[in-house]
Amino acid sequence: MIGRQPLFPRKRRREPPVPPNVETGRSRLLITAAIFSVAFIAVTGRLIGMTMFVEKNQSQYSRSFKQVVLETSRADIVDRYGNLLATNLRTASLYADPRLIVDARDAANKLARVLPNLDQRSVYQKLTQKRSFTWIQRHLTPRQKFEVNKLGIPGLDFREEKRRVYPDATLASHVLGHTNTDNKGLAGIERYMEASLHKHKKPLQLSIDIRLQHILRSELFSAMRKFRGIGAAGIIMNIRNGEVLGSVSLPDFDPNLPNNIEAASLFNRATLGVYEMGSTFKIFTTAMALDTGKISIKKQYDATNPIRISRFTIRDYHAQRRWLSIPEIFMYSSNIGSVKMVLDVGIATQRSFLKKIGILHPSPVEISEIGKPLLPARWKEINAMTISFGHGLSISPMQLVSGVAAMVNGGIYHPPTFLKKEPKNINKGRRVISEKTSTLIRRLLRLVVTDGTGQRAAAEGYVVGGKTGTTEKIIGQKYNNKKIHISSFIGAFPMNEPQYVVFGMIEEPNVEKKKNVRATGGRVAAPVVGKVIKRIAPLLGIIAVDEHETTLERQLTIDLTVQKKGKRHLASF
Repeated sequence: MIGRQPLFPRKRRREPPVPPNVETGRSRLLITAAIFSVAFIAVTGRLIGMTMFVEKNQSQYSRSFKQVVLETSRADIVDRYGNLLATNLRTASLYADPRLIVDARDAANKLARVLPNLDQRSVYQKLTQKRSFTWIQRHLTPRQKFEVNKLGIPGLDFREEKRRVYPDATLASHVLGHTNTDNKGLAGIERYMEASLHKHKKPLQLSIDIRLQHILRSELFSAMRKFRGIGAAGIIMNIRNGEVLGSVSLPDFDPNLPNNIEAASLFNRATLGVYEMGSTFKIFTTAMALDTGKISIKKQYDATNPIRISRFTIRDYHAQRRWLSIPEIFMYSSNIGSVKMVLDVGIATQRSFLKKIGILHPSPVEISEIGKPLLPARWKEINAMTISFGHGLSISPMQLVSGVAAMVNGGIYHPPTFLKKEPKNINKGRRVISEKTSTLIRRLLRLVVTDGTGQRAAAEGYVVGGKTGTTEKIIGQKYNNKKIHISSFIGAFPMNEPQYVVFGMIEEPNVEKKKNVRATGGRVAAPVVGKVIKRIAPLLGIIAVDEHETTLERQLTIDLTVQKKGKRHLASF
C-alpha cells in the first residue's frame, strides 16, 4: 500500500568485496584524468595569453603586427564628383616560419615555380634563417594564394593586408602620388595628407575633375609626341576660388606598380619643376605698371633699337623697330617695352608686387612635391630688366597659374588648392590689383589671341585670351644651346567673364628643320590650350557665343588712340 512499509521488508544483497587490483586501476584513472585536466587548462591559458596579451620577450614583428594592420587603413580619395581615385584592396601576403620548413631547397624551388617574380636563391636564404618569421611575397593575387596552398608546404602561411589601388592608373599619378608596400604615402597627396588619410574614415575629396584631367593629359601627350618633347605640364584652375581642376606632368607613372616606377617619371613638372617662364611673365609686368598709376594704357615706348647693358643685349624677337603703345608691347611681346616699363616703376615696386602675388615663395598647394623659386642673389637693375620679360627668375607652373588667375578675376589672389572647397569654406582671397587694372589685362590677353602671338589658341565661341612664352632652357647654370627651349601658353576663358585658366607647357620641343622656324609658345603650346578649352568648356557649362556679336565686341574694345602712319585709329581687343 502507498505510504505503508511492507509487512516483510526485502533483504539487502551484500556487495562482494572489491578486489585490490580493481581499486588500484580506478585510482590510476582518476590521477590520469586530473593530470590531463591540468594540462588542458594550462594550454588553454597559454593560447589565450598569446592571443590577447603581449609579453616583452616576444619578437618585434609579433608585437607590432596589430599596429601595422591599423596603420594601413587609409581613407579613399575621390574627385570633386565622387569618382574613386584611390582605395584599399584586401590581399594575402605570404610568410614563412623557417623553423618549420622541412626541406628549404625543395620549398624554394616549388615557390619559384608558382610565383615567377621570386628569386629561388633569395627564397632559399630566407627559409634557412634562424628566425620564426620572414616575408616571402607581399600582396598575392587570389590565384597566387590558391597555387601556394596547393603546394601544401608546412611552415608557410598568409596574413591579410591592405594594398592601395588606383583605378585610373597613370591619369592623376602626380597629384595622388603613391604608397609603399606597407601602405605608407611616398609622394603627392598620399604623402602630404598621410595623417588625415589615417585619421578620417570619410573619403578625401579633391578639387580635381577626372574628366578634365583626362582631356588635359590627352592633349599634352599628343603635343609632346608630335614635337618630340622630353616632358610636358598642364594645369586647369577655377580663378574664382583657386581650385585646381586638372594637373598633369609628363612623363607620368602607374602608382599601382610602385616598384616599377622610373626616377625620371616621378618628377612633377607642374609643382616641383621651376622654370624661367618667358613672356608669360609680361602679364605681371604690365599689370604692375598699370596698377601703380605711373603708366597709363595710352603710354608709348621707343622700341626702335635693342637695349645694351654691360655685356648683355636685350632685343625683340618680333621686332617692330618703332614706338609701341602698351597694347602693342603686349601683343608683339616686346622685351624692350617691358624693360622700360619696369625701369619707370622701379625695382622695389617690382619685387614687392611679385611677392604679393606669391611668386617669391613656394606654392602653398597641398602636395609634397613643391619647387622653391630661384631668385637672384642681389636684385640689381639688370635683374629687374630681365625679370620683366621672364628671365633671371624661375618659378613653378602652379605659381604662374595662380598669379595669372588673380590678374584676370578682378584682382583677387586665391591660394591654389587640390581640395574641393565648400562654398562656406572658400577663402575670400586678398586684393592684389584693382578691378580696373584687371579689366585692362583681360582685354590685353584677348588681343594676343585675336591679333598677336597666341592666335593658334583660339577656340571659336569661347572668347579665349592668353599669353605665349618661349625661353631658352638653362643647362649647367647657363644658356648653352639656343635650340633647346621651353614653350608655354597660359590662357583664360571666356574673357568677357573669365572663369578658368588653362596652362600648357612642352619641354624641349622640336619642329621641322625649316629656316627661321622656332618651337615657340605660339606654335607649340598655344594649340594645346585651344584644343583643351574646346573640349572642356561644354563640360564646365560654358555656352559658346558669337564672338563677333556687337555687344560682345563693344565689351572687349578699348578706346585707345595709336599713331600709325600719321593716322589715328581704335585698337580693338
